[in-house]
Amino acid sequence: MTAPLRPALLLLAALLLSGCETARRLIDGPPRPVAGQVGFVRGFLGGVAADEPAAALAARNMLSAGGTAADAAAAAAFTLAVTLPSRAGLGGGGACLVYQPRLAQPEAVLFLPGPRDPAGLAGADRPAALPLMARGLFLLTTRLPNARPFEEVLGPAEQLARFGAPMSRALAADIEAVRTPLFRDPQIRAVLTRPDGSPVPVGERFTNPALAGSLAALRTAGVADLHQGTLARRFIEGVALAGGGSISAQELRQALPSLGNAIAIEVRGGDRAAFLPLEGGLAAAAGLRALAAGQGVEGAWQRALSVAFAARLGAGVTPALLDQPGLPPAAFPPLPASTALTVFDRNGGAVACAFTLNNLFGTGRIAPGTGILLAAAPGVGAVQPPLLSAAIVWNPNLRAFRMAAAGSGQAAAPMAVAGPIHAHLWRGLTVEDAVDEASPPEARAQIGACPEYLPRNPAGCAAAADPRGLGVALGAAE
Repeated sequence: MTAPLRPALLLLAALLLSGCETARRLIDGPPRPVAGQVGFVRGFLGGVAADEPAAALAARNMLSAGGTAADAAAAAAFTLAVTLPSRAGLGGGGACLVYQPRLAQPEAVLFLPGPRDPAGLAGADRPAALPLMARGLFLLTTRLPNARPFEEVLGPAEQLARFGAPMSRALAADIEAVRTPLFRDPQIRAVLTRPDGSPVPVGERFTNPALAGSLAALRTAGVADLHQGTLARRFIEGVALAGGGSISAQELRQALPSLGNAIAIEVRGGDRAAFLPLEGGLAAAAGLRALAAGQGVEGAWQRALSVAFAARLGAGVTPALLDQPGLPPAAFPPLPASTALTVFDRNGGAVACAFTLNNLFGTGRIAPGTGILLAAAPGVGAVQPPLLSAAIVWNPNLRAFRMAAAGSGQAAAPMAVAGPIHAHLWRGLTVEDAVDEASPPEARAQIGACPEYLPRNPAGCAAAADPRGLGVALGAAE
């Protein structure tokens, strides 16, 4: 073969091979997505309901990519830090219940925005809480087997913060409620307003490059970077600059989430319901028991709040309060805002969460250099901890998931959980009707349910977001 012919023949061979690949694609279709890519799971995915649409979409995409319910809930929560920073964020925290069929009952993952050492609050005009969101969500993802890599969980939130998140109606409504004091912070104005100083309108995108950088640090260096790394040092400096007080490196390093035993009660048909081991979870359990005993929503709500108030006055979060008669009426001061979500996956794993900054927009200030909106320190001044409420219903004999509920709405949050559970299980209402009809107007419920249980039978599984709110429910098939 002469030398001039060799390149031409090689080119011909390459074209023929390319043609074979093209023909193969025409016959077999495009390559199937692999684990970690949206579309990997075919058929039944599970379901998600959340207070903000972009967060719900992040959770659904994680389920589609092969993630667990815990992966999906964490992806949604990190997304909320970008798209609903009025109610959730890296500077705050929350609490979740997580269920996997092989365990005896759901367990609680607790990562509330931490109280501060009083020594660090001298001179603070807006005391900031210790952040626990990132560490708490990492712990959550470890509670179900076959979790996706944590960097995949963080990815959607980082992309939205860097390249733009759509202003939702939920965030726009929260901005309008506190617009004047909120926009006194130049860091917040830079994120949430147009160049002319007006709020970013619904549907238009906004970015938070500094928050994208913080999320990238968590993705590459791990969540510990916010507690004992480079990001931790920037956060400590930012808190001081934002008037949040002086956080010590030791205080930040020792802020840890925890696992707890859920409050479990019998419901019906062999099912049990597990509630967060917090005042709000205890209240939701009390409300459900009152409804099951024949009380109306208003009476059950008063009973729920009385139990929670007794716990806060010093009785502690103990199931014994559920049976204690004659509790005095509740006298809660105004309670802080929160947000909630539920997720269930195709394998019967389920998560129900509530998150908070201990105030609408927390302290109303972003820690400079981090993009992180600071939560208000609990128990300082007028700042009260919220009534975080969530529940999971399961059948211990079948080892199967039945229902998940989580609620927001300040003092109405417990009934956002108790009301729909009772309406669905006792009255036989669909999840949509149960959410719509069975809780106070102030409540906002997020529900997922499988009447035939998971992982036994996905038929009839559905998710529902409270129609009085601005969230969305997605699922349950690709």
